[in-house]
Amino acid sequence: MKIRKFLFLPLALILAFATTALAEPQITCPVMGGTVNKQLYADYEGKRVYFCCGYCDGEFKKNPQKYLDKLKEQGQEPADIPKE
Repeated sequence: MKIRKFLFLPLALILAFATTALAEPQITCPVMGGTVNKQLYADYEGKRVYFCCGYCDGEFKKNPQKYLDKLKEQGQEPADIPKE
């Protein structure tokens, strides 16, 4: 039994990192699905989420995690907030 646990942990870690590494940069709006406008965004928990229009910013702020989950399901990753 200990051998299974010993083999399972590295495999689980590899799979976790592999799915993160496969995420593409965000190209679609998480609210309406349109092409993002890089001038329309919200910063949330260290990430910058882009939108297709001003309406989507307001919707995102009502439930940010819902839309972050949606991006993740689509294989997209929000950008890190740029350092100024």
